[in-house]
Amino acid sequence: MPSSPWHCASRPARQNAQFFDSLIERLDKLEQENRQLRREIDELKAERTAGHEVGATSVGTTPDGEAAGYVRVDPPSGYAILDPTTDINRKQRLILARKRDGTLGPDSVHVQGAVTVVANNQTSNRPDKFGYLMRHPTASNQVGREVSEATIHSAQFGFTGMLGDWISGHAVMLFDPEQSFGKGTNTDLERNQVQVRRAYVLFGNLDRTPFFASLGKMAVPFGLTDTVNPFTASTVWHAFGALANGVSVGYASEDLNLTAMGIQGGSQFRAANTPVRGTNVPSRVNNFAADANYAFRWGRNVTFLLGGSYLHGSAYCQDFPTTHFMPCRDNNPAFNVYGRLVHGDLTFGGEFARTMHVWPGTFNPGMPEFAASEVTAFSVGARYRLDIDHGPVDLSAEFSRFEAGPGGAPWEKQDQFVAGAAWFVLPSVKLFVEYVRVDGFAPLNFISGSSIRDEDGNVLPDRTVSDARAQSDVFLAGVRAAF
Repeated sequence: MPSSPWHCASRPARQNAQFFDSLIERLDKLEQENRQLRREIDELKAERTAGHEVGATSVGTTPDGEAAGYVRVDPPSGYAILDPTTDINRKQRLILARKRDGTLGPDSVHVQGAVTVVANNQTSNRPDKFGYLMRHPTASNQVGREVSEATIHSAQFGFTGMLGDWISGHAVMLFDPEQSFGKGTNTDLERNQVQVRRAYVLFGNLDRTPFFASLGKMAVPFGLTDTVNPFTASTVWHAFGALANGVSVGYASEDLNLTAMGIQGGSQFRAANTPVRGTNVPSRVNNFAADANYAFRWGRNVTFLLGGSYLHGSAYCQDFPTTHFMPCRDNNPAFNVYGRLVHGDLTFGGEFARTMHVWPGTFNPGMPEFAASEVTAFSVGARYRLDIDHGPVDLSAEFSRFEAGPGGAPWEKQDQFVAGAAWFVLPSVKLFVEYVRVDGFAPLNFISGSSIRDEDGNVLPDRTVSDARAQSDVFLAGVRAAF
């Protein structure tokens, strides 16, 4: 029979004493380890509570005198919710996930904010033509062959209200004079307005069901449109990242995600347009988008996300000459396929989007040698994270392209290459630097012509501001601070 502590009657007294002394010593050691573990658990709980209650203010009490709700600030959560480089059109799922893990507590309002400031120097081989898209490429703001700036790029302020078990309200206000559609210089009052960028009511509880729905103004679920860059958006986002009023429904599981959105017709806030009785008046829900993706997992550190999307009415449907938000004769659908591989600290991403028909406005009757073309955008990039003592550092590189014309056309394409580094000095504060090279100049307004006039004001039909041989170099540094 195997030996056990309960069978020791036949042992000499000295051996029994040694055995019990050893047993008591082991029990004492286990008790000390248990006390240490309890202290560490209590410290972690205290840190988590402190992190969720920073700036907390009670806004009501139950009949028993317990707090019924709070206004809360959680900088890491606020950074993620407002981050314009990651989960761009998946913020609803992010909010639901944070609700499930307890970061966004029930019956509370979580306030978020972020400020991004930049300083840069840009040079171009063509006067007044700078293809860098993080500020609108217009001659009213970029004069000569060299420009520089030290300025605020954007400021955001938002809230997420967790109302009971199933309902959330979310809104974000945005101040972005660098990329505003207003007229004039970056200091013109028309370009310095605050807009409600997103605002919707979200229905869902992932603890109860994987299904959710949202109604309001939101990013359209088309493509990935994320970037590995610390600041500069992918050309795919510039070309196809849509923002619109509508209603969306989705399914979110650990691996499979499905989203469909009914989109208000007419010309929406960006990158979505379907005609409504020949106008751009948004008086009918006649546009829609659908997205599906699946995450394949190998072990604990390797994940591959594969997805595809369809948009019934893209922005590329206007006739010549083209300008933003004009009505179209017919819709121009688009499709998108994307993938993202995460292997530990290394991330690879790729995306391809194209319209299913030609963009009519890319044919200029004054230059008939260039046929109308589909619109294509794609990106490939990689990012590596270094964990250092003073906060993680991300090193990244990305190439993306926008194509809108046949070979040889002045508006054929615009390429963007970005190499960047970002240092998170705090979980919600990022310092970054980037080098950006842009080949080509193809602004969407009057891309194929009709904006150049002679001294008498007559349109020169065979001229265009687009220039496939234009080149820009950008050296940029900035800070993004969020709460």
